Parts: sequence; C-alpha cells; structure tokens
Amino acid sequence: MPKVLVDKIKIAKFLTRGAEALYPSSSELKAKLESGQRLRVYQGFDPTGPYLHVGHAVGIRALRLLQELGHEVIFLVGDYTAKVGDPDKDTTRKLLTNEEIETNMQGWKKQVAKLIDFEGDNPVLFMRNYDWLSKLNLGDLIKLMAHATVQQMLERDLFQKRLTAQSTIRLQEFIYPLMQGYDSVAMEVDLEIGGTDQTFNMLMGRHLVKEYLGKEKYVRTNKMMDAPDGRTMSKTKGNGINLSDTPNQMYGKAMSYDDAHILVGLELLTDTTDQELVEIKQAMDSGANPMLYKKLMAKRIVELLYGNQSACQAEKDFVQTVQRKTVAEDRIVSVNAVGTMPIAEFLKHALAGTQSSSNIKRTMEQGGVEVNGGKVTDPTKSFDFDRAVLVKFGKRAFFRPQKP
Repeated sequence: MPKVLVDKIKIAKFLTRGAEALYPSSSELKAKLESGQRLRVYQGFDPTGPYLHVGHAVGIRALRLLQELGHEVIFLVGDYTAKVGDPDKDTTRKLLTNEEIETNMQGWKKQVAKLIDFEGDNPVLFMRNYDWLSKLNLGDLIKLMAHATVQQMLERDLFQKRLTAQSTIRLQEFIYPLMQGYDSVAMEVDLEIGGTDQTFNMLMGRHLVKEYLGKEKYVRTNKMMDAPDGRTMSKTKGNGINLSDTPNQMYGKAMSYDDAHILVGLELLTDTTDQELVEIKQAMDSGANPMLYKKLMAKRIVELLYGNQSACQAEKDFVQTVQRKTVAEDRIVSVNAVGTMPIAEFLKHALAGTQSSSNIKRTMEQGGVEVNGGKVTDPTKSFDFDRAVLVKFGKRAFFRPQKP
C-alpha cells in the first residue's frame, strides 16, 4: 500500500485551486487530509455523450493531486446512472440504450490517462456503477428510497425551476440522486469530487453514507468552465474543448473564448501560479492587450495534455492559418472520400468521429464551414469531390479529397 504523504502545499492546492465549496467545511477536510489516513476518493462521469472535455479536467486534476499524495482514487463511469440521466433544468433527459452508453464511453480511459495514472505504484481504479446498481432488487430500492423525502428532492434548484415553469418532472428523475448517492455507499468512499451542478447529488451521497455506513463523507465541488460558445460545457452538446481533440483543435477552440474567460481559464485549466494570475490581471487592468494572455491560456491548455512541443506547434499553426490567413500544404489532411455527396457526409469522413453530426450541423449554421473559400451553411448541399476542393471546418481544420 502506498505511503500517504502529508504535503501541506499540495493539500492547500487541493482545497483551493478550482474548488467552489467544501463539505462539511474546509477546516475539517484539511484536518482529515493532514491526518495521514489513506482516503478513498472518486469522481463519477455519466457517458451521456462521447466527449470528455477540459471542464472535466478541473476535477480530474484534483484527483491527480490526491493520487500523488498516496490516496486511493477511483475514476467512476456511471454506465448505469446514465440509463436514467441526471435531471436537466429544462426537460427530462432521454433514456439511453446499452449500445449508446457503450459507444459513448469508448476511448474514455485513454483520454483520461493524459491527466491521471492508471498504472504505477498507486494506480487510479477505473470502475463502473453497473457492477452494483444493476444488482439492486425491488426491496433494496424501497429501502434506498426510504432514506429520502419528496420535500428533500424538491429542494433541488432545477426541480424548483421546472415546477415554476410548469414543466413535467418524471419519477425516475427523483431516483437519480439516490442512485448516485448509493455509489458512495457501495464503494465506501471518504470523499467525492464533482462540478457545482452535482452538489445536490453529492450531498445526497453524504447523507446516505451516514445512514448506511455511519461515517462522514467529505465533498469538494469544483468551479465550472463555460464552453467557448458561452453555454455550459457539455458531453451531450459536444460543445467543449474535448480531451480527444488534436492540439490544433484545442488551441483554436481556446482562442475563441471572449476576453472575460482568460483569467478563469488560466486558473482552472492550466498550472499558472496564483502569483502569475495576479500579475496578468494587473497587466490587463492597466491596458495590456488581452490577446497576449489568451494565446498564453490556449498554449498552456494544449501543453497540459500534449506537452510543450505540441503546444508551440499549435500556436505557430494558429498564427499562420488564422492570423495570417495562409494554409501550409502540410496542414491539409487528405480524405479518402470522392464523388458527389453532401458536405455533411464528407465532413463525417474527414473528421473521423471526432465531431457529432449535430455539432457538424451547428458549426455549418454558425458559418464555420467553407468550400474553396465560400461559406456553406446547408449540410445537404452536395459537391463533386472528384475535383480539386479545399474544405475548411472551424477555424483551423483543412481537408482535401483524395482517391483511395
């Protein structure tokens, strides 16, 4: 068993960097981490979409700190909770099939391995809640439901919004917080990490751990980073900077943030020091060009996942293709797709599964697709790809058809 380290600098970083709130309190969690006791900690991710994104990296990097300190860390895939879906603020989520869930989670472990270690002396455990939730019988479910009240459930802010809007709330949506809470019981965890949107569910888990196991469970809620389009970064929408994106895609998406996101991006998604953050804020407040620091943010996001060399190349490519509006031949990807076909179909081949059909359509509607320099907003419009054609997707991806 790995030795637990009491590194006060790393503990302080875990308690503050990217943390929104700590339960039951910062002082109690600090004392627990400084006790030298080995804790069992996890964060869960429902495979409601195929894209893990840098918003998830806020919590995953916090898990890495605890892994380095010698604690037992679990990366949990909510392959059973995804069947129900965490309640949405507007509508009931679509129930997913087993096939959709399996498709969505393909490649997740490889993506996450850029940030945490599944090998070594203290490997992160990769677990799935199907292993225990699928075994609950009706009696178990009744017992679980007996630990919560309707009044408790209706305290959740999104349910309040749905009631105010007179939107339907289905009974399975009440079960979701109990299912997520039961994960903590089944794994007998001491600490859970998750986004602020998961606060209600995580505190339900804290309540259930006390009820079932008679012990304390600590909770850290993470600050959340918006997507470049200003909406919540979402697996379902596929609108984030995805962990599976290429360095060029990551850099380009980061550069599309508005200036107001520079400091929060540097705080949550990079290793920029607190002192440097203060200096950058002072510089921008004094009139320094925000573009300098946006490029720094973009470069450091790429560097975190791909290393310095790839980050420098992504920055160089951005300057050439976006700022100078030239396209080097070695930046154009050849695609084995010829003949006459709709542009959306060509892009599916070209992007090789890295973008969903809905995201391709949305990018086109927003004017992000060009064929030979002309914008194309209709995904059904066909082109003859036997001819010389240059297709641009987003700001920095270029494709040219080539016969197999």
